[in-house]
Amino acid sequence: MTFQTPDAKPSAEPFSDAFDDTFDDTVGAQDLADRTALRRVAGLSTELEDITEVEYRQVRLERVVLVGVWTEGTAEDADNSLKELAALAETAGSQVLEGLVQRRDRPDPATYIGSGKARELREIVVSSGADTVICDGELTPGQLRQLEDVVKVKVVDRTWLILDIFAQHAKSREGKAQVSLAQMQYLLPRLRGWGESLSRQAGGRAGGATGGVGTRGPGETKIETDRRRIRAQMTKLRREIAHMETARTTQRKSRRRHDVPGVAIAGYTNAGKSSILNRLTGAGVLVENALFATLDPTVRRTRTDDGRVYTLADTVGFVRHLPHQLIEAFRSTLEEVVDADLIVHVVDGSDPDPEGQLDAVRVVLAEIDAGHVPELVVANKADLADPLVLARLRRREPGMLVVSARTGEGLAALRAAIESALPHPEIQVDVLIPYDQGALVSRVHAEGEVLETHHLPGGTRLVARVHPDLAAALPT
Repeated sequence: MTFQTPDAKPSAEPFSDAFDDTFDDTVGAQDLADRTALRRVAGLSTELEDITEVEYRQVRLERVVLVGVWTEGTAEDADNSLKELAALAETAGSQVLEGLVQRRDRPDPATYIGSGKARELREIVVSSGADTVICDGELTPGQLRQLEDVVKVKVVDRTWLILDIFAQHAKSREGKAQVSLAQMQYLLPRLRGWGESLSRQAGGRAGGATGGVGTRGPGETKIETDRRRIRAQMTKLRREIAHMETARTTQRKSRRRHDVPGVAIAGYTNAGKSSILNRLTGAGVLVENALFATLDPTVRRTRTDDGRVYTLADTVGFVRHLPHQLIEAFRSTLEEVVDADLIVHVVDGSDPDPEGQLDAVRVVLAEIDAGHVPELVVANKADLADPLVLARLRRREPGMLVVSARTGEGLAALRAAIESALPHPEIQVDVLIPYDQGALVSRVHAEGEVLETHHLPGGTRLVARVHPDLAAALPT
């Protein structure tokens, strides 16, 4: 169903026909009609009867209307973005009632969708019984306030929604501190006086009554107090995160000192990273068909077929337009990716837009300075994927592997590809180790790459590649 403003000409054809070559003579009129309508996106309504269906829900079930502004790309791109927003809203514990898209050259600087569309949105909110509007973008403080004034219900943007999901899923002390810091960074510029009764900065004679020009009224004082409190909490959280980062850095340096190669599993949220980690290492990490089920990184040791030790790290999932505040707050956690010798980039092969997932993740990798790390692209969920989509992905990513963590398909090839991509120790040695130094032999097998083994009367002769520290410990 399409809503028209009173002065807009009704569209002669459905919205999607604007892209049909048979309507070239009406493209201009159709484009105008598209821009003056809120278009409903089908298939977004959810029917969750019981709040306990999602165990991690921490707030009451909210009834939400989604609204997005389509500024570029195709109609399918706009719909996919809103469908992802719907999945995020459900993850946060909301019931999606409607999904609406407004086509514009750029978001309205005042109300995001324009004043006329905001009034139409108000009517939809009333008719549907919604108590929250979620916008598919990051809104400025002014846009949030003015849109809220029109629709008369709470307005949340995509950034705050993602931050709320992270807050619900954070389990470790470090994860909670990182999310809290990101929320405060977002909230600080958005503080404002609630209600018309709060006074603003007083001046002139109003200020003179209490001691001078520019004296602040109680409303402004409350905001300043909140800002100081938030800044103090942010400073405290940064100290705590820095302390925890030191411990994490010490662990990484310990692995580096023994030249243990590191592999980071990165990718889009809910692409199956934790499932792949469990399959490769038996780690037993939580696997859940939900966005951002993993926030705290898990590092596990495993071995190659020839006995070399390396680590696999499961990292937080990324998403399109991942809030900058989260990237900054989770930077210490994401160092596992930056310091890795190889990134296993997992993409959901069953997603309608896997190329968009790849691009979104690579944007974040570049932002955290991990663009130089070698990358192995893995399309997961092969048992659910469209073969034509996988073929399209193979053409774009020639070295891509296709796996299914659920069925085990392709995992042997993935393991072999990881092992072949691991860096090799740089020093080759040919040593005879006495039998009474068996621990040294075990160390060479664990930390090095054994090429030949010979058991001689005087001991074990090893031809191997080892790192410098181990080479110095071997007999000459």
